[in-house]
Amino acid sequence: MSVVHRVTAGWLVDHLSFINQCGYEICDSFAYPAGVTRHTSITSTEDCHSISTFATTPPSSDGPVYGLGDVIETEGKRAKVRYVFREEFFDISKPHIAAAPEEQLCQGCPEVNFFVCFLLILQKRKRKCVFNQGELDALEYHSKVRKLIWEGTLHLVQEGFRSGFLHHTTAELSCRKNNVPQHIVCGLAELCEMAKQFPAVNESDHQAVRVLEDETSSAEQDLLSCVMENSSNCAKIIVLMGQKYLVPPKSSFLLSDISRLQPLLNYKKKYDVIVIDPPWENKSVKRSNRYSHLSPWQIKQIPIPALAAPNCLVVTWVTNRQKHLRFVKDELYPHWSVETLAEWHWVKITTTGEFVLPLDSLHKKPYEVLVLGRVQGDVKEGLRKSEGVLPIPEHQLIVSIPCSLHSHKPPLAAVLAEFIKPDVECLELFARNLQPGWTSWGNEVLKFQHTDYFTLLQNE
Repeated sequence: MSVVHRVTAGWLVDHLSFINQCGYEICDSFAYPAGVTRHTSITSTEDCHSISTFATTPPSSDGPVYGLGDVIETEGKRAKVRYVFREEFFDISKPHIAAAPEEQLCQGCPEVNFFVCFLLILQKRKRKCVFNQGELDALEYHSKVRKLIWEGTLHLVQEGFRSGFLHHTTAELSCRKNNVPQHIVCGLAELCEMAKQFPAVNESDHQAVRVLEDETSSAEQDLLSCVMENSSNCAKIIVLMGQKYLVPPKSSFLLSDISRLQPLLNYKKKYDVIVIDPPWENKSVKRSNRYSHLSPWQIKQIPIPALAAPNCLVVTWVTNRQKHLRFVKDELYPHWSVETLAEWHWVKITTTGEFVLPLDSLHKKPYEVLVLGRVQGDVKEGLRKSEGVLPIPEHQLIVSIPCSLHSHKPPLAAVLAEFIKPDVECLELFARNLQPGWTSWGNEVLKFQHTDYFTLLQNE
């Protein structure tokens, strides 16, 4: 289970374990000679765009060299292979910025420390100008939630030490760390931008979903204009523009930007859980041009009412800017007929149980906000769907060691399980990875499925 500990304040979550429990095992019903690779490829050339299934063999050497996607056969006995996420991406053993002794998690009284640290920070700041309104709003919000975050995190960290999940000392880094790819250029967003130049699809003639099979052939346009579904119990490999991506079992996805959301509506599913991680606009994003962002008006245009089932649970990730939090609660949710129920926090810690950033930092916080709400609709249907599940608590913590990859959020499936019925339909919007049992959409929906983020193992 990805939940390591559950206490009244929330959950201690093992994000790495969740990924590795998704079933990244490659199965194949066809018998190939030893060392032969079989995978589905989506390639792009000047003259054509196609999906094809092909087999390749490794170059000869002293022994067989197996690559990603290999299905291995030795002495007439077939062996499956599976993939595990590189643990180096979760080797966060030291804080990004060390906290002062009086700010450390296991020291002193949090109420007193907040004001002590606040005065110390003010003394360190050499500028003479006053705080702007955004900074004042952030300080006020932080003062309200700080005690809950401090005490809840402390309790979960103590449980983590008792069980051995967390360690008081820093472990030696693996020698494989030198081989971790620092930047993988997958070009998914650019591909979605290119897709706008494709001819318009006739919705009446076009299939809404395409099932990933062992043998498949289709135009690349189909990948960008219909939901791709892996309905099998095994993972699949897709090769897109020369890059390999893993698709977990029982998952589906749509690779597109917000201008091509119609295939998701054509999928004809109504979702009981919708998780949204909007690309919020801010000054640093605009300056860096690291990824595209949406304005509040554009976010409001997402057709949540058309995608949501009665009593749907909507969870939105929000940055620590109070402007965005107020927008979600006061404008976005009412626009979607969603009633706000709770604010939860994701708290990021190291393997040694420290906050990744000082809790009272004025620049960045070691936590992010989740706003939970339910779609208001048919009262009878809503009551029927909520029978046998617990009500959403007003405040909970999700404490985890974060992934070092930018914007790789922790899984919510396990922590939401007690508040929803089993086997419900779940959707993630603006996703960058896939989950079994979920539909995922976004212009980088396969980003963290890239095989370079995984290590290949052989199962005998």
